[in-house]
Amino acid sequence: MTASAAVSHVGKVRSNNQDSGYAGKSLFAVADGMGGHAGGDVASALALNKLLEIDGEYSSAVDAEFALQEAIVSANAILAEAVYEHPELTGMGTTLSALVRVGHSVALAHIGDSRIYRYRDGKLTQITTDHTFVQRLVDNGRITAEEAKVHPRRSVLMRVLGDVDSTPDVDLQVMDTRPGDRWLLCSDGLTGVVENEQIAEALSGTATPQEVADLLVTESLDHGAPDNVTVVIVDISESFTGSTYIAQTVGAASKPIAFDGAPGRRTTRIPGIRLHSRPVQPSHFEAQSDDYLDELIDEGRRRSRRRKRTWLIGSIVVVIAIAIGLLLSYQWTQTRYFVGVSDGKVAVFQGVQQTIGPISLSHVSETTSIPVDTLPSYTQSQVKNTISADSIAAARAVVQRLQDAALSGVPPTGDLTTPTTASPTPTPTPSPTGVVPGG
Repeated sequence: MTASAAVSHVGKVRSNNQDSGYAGKSLFAVADGMGGHAGGDVASALALNKLLEIDGEYSSAVDAEFALQEAIVSANAILAEAVYEHPELTGMGTTLSALVRVGHSVALAHIGDSRIYRYRDGKLTQITTDHTFVQRLVDNGRITAEEAKVHPRRSVLMRVLGDVDSTPDVDLQVMDTRPGDRWLLCSDGLTGVVENEQIAEALSGTATPQEVADLLVTESLDHGAPDNVTVVIVDISESFTGSTYIAQTVGAASKPIAFDGAPGRRTTRIPGIRLHSRPVQPSHFEAQSDDYLDELIDEGRRRSRRRKRTWLIGSIVVVIAIAIGLLLSYQWTQTRYFVGVSDGKVAVFQGVQQTIGPISLSHVSETTSIPVDTLPSYTQSQVKNTISADSIAAARAVVQRLQDAALSGVPPTGDLTTPTTASPTPTPTPSPTGVVPGG
């Protein structure tokens, strides 16, 4: 059985909640929108509402992982379409961290700086890695984890869902889980102000998921809650057997989003949001740092290298396919034969009477001692124009008929490519009187 809870709060500074959270049957997710008043809540709500369509049972965690990937790609396309329909939403995006439980495994998907933690045997482990500028600096050894917490560009994201990339780079993985595990999915509104030690303390003990979620949100509020905060808690027990649940959707995704489908075009309408207002809150994208620009250039170079590798591998595959096709075609041509002229004499050729540039697709297989000029004139013309044969045996039969024609001076009858057989002489039938008719 899985017990869970989801809580979202606008915080003490923001005027609207751009976070969305969901706790369902097997799917649990958190999305943190960005793009200001007219975009962040729309982005997280659209993404999460698309994702919750896959909340159900799966035969394996691999199937759940694939379902997550497909849903996220679809959600990204929906965000891009919303921006196309409403250009004032340009630049909106959302993080997304999701978990699907399948028996004793979980499938995870992650993009952005929302996080997934696992609390097991008294130890808190961060499972996901932030896709942020400062995290990249930490990974490269340019700053420490402590410095990253106060870095002026700590909110700059390197990867999000939105209209920035048609193929978002999402982290996907399958992990084991076991009874007693407690999973936490949260937006950076929690981790930005509450230390891991406090989070671990809240997750320990026997409090229910709802009590833990409320406690973590309260901790964020006690620390000033400068951002929206969303928490989803998932407790793992023995199985799903006999489990009951009430799906919880919190934050921006809990508000209705309607679609007006005009013929040939779908228009996104989000009630209660001023679509023509400009973003008034800071975006998570703040490309004002030289280091950030350098990192973007490096990221572009890495993507360029990946594209080149993909193109190179694709080209090699195409070349190999063409080479195999040519080899098979050449092998087929070597099953064909024809009779022609070589050095003034009748010869058997293997292959077909064609060339590819300087390469001939035929060669002399067998030569004979039959001079072409000893054949009847019409037969000479046939040989010079070549006579096709389906096999080496058929080609040799043609040669035999040509040899007979050279000796007799009489052109062969019938089609030279068709073997001929002598008709058997009929045996006379004696009459009743023993006299042969016509005798």
